[in-house]
Amino acid sequence: MDELLGRASGVCGGRAGSMNVVDLEHGLIGCFGIVGGSIAAATGVALAFQRRGTGHVAVAFFGEGTSNQAYFAECLNFAQVLRLPAVFVCENNRYMEFTPIEDVTAGDIPARVEALGLWNRTVDGMDVQAVRAGAEEAVAYARAGEGPAFLQTLTYRFVGHSRSDPGAYRKAGELDEMRRRDPLTIERGRLIEHGLADEAELDALADRVARRVDEVVERALAAPFPTADAELREYAG
Repeated sequence: MDELLGRASGVCGGRAGSMNVVDLEHGLIGCFGIVGGSIAAATGVALAFQRRGTGHVAVAFFGEGTSNQAYFAECLNFAQVLRLPAVFVCENNRYMEFTPIEDVTAGDIPARVEALGLWNRTVDGMDVQAVRAGAEEAVAYARAGEGPAFLQTLTYRFVGHSRSDPGAYRKAGELDEMRRRDPLTIERGRLIEHGLADEAELDALADRVARRVDEVVERALAAPFPTADAELREYAG
């Protein structure tokens, strides 16, 4: 939150904003504003992991529109040829910025991956347990040295691409229908059904999380902005 608000205490000193955050301590090699940038970065990191024998797996997250970028074919081909320990996760939420995927994409995305011979799965991206199971399988495959894995999660975004997005491209009734499949709602029902928690416990948990988020925001807003002198000293040093 400090980084998103441009504070000096942010993980990148308040200079990365929302699109270029890097936090190597936690394995985040970068967030990328360039469509497909995550695929290229993860492929390079996977190559480094393989050559160093670390046993680590590099993971790239991207949207369905990225399948039409050159990065997609080039990097997946490279990763497959070298059997790199990488997992490519396509979060297919049906729409690019304002464009339905079917209007600009020929065929099925997993078919492109299958043509390269990659291990791949498609899971219900609105189901937490389904995503977790698919992710565990993909990571295990890549870590075992079998080569890269591709995981497509069929999901949906409830809000616009930006604050000014009117959402006029959505089909009538689609948003209401998908809201009934909110992952939080589905998982809440599952926990109650299996006796792992009751309504009161889950309500209390939600309240604690909301309070924690408020605390984080309040702390971040009170943090100082970077100073010009500090920036100059860092670059000079």
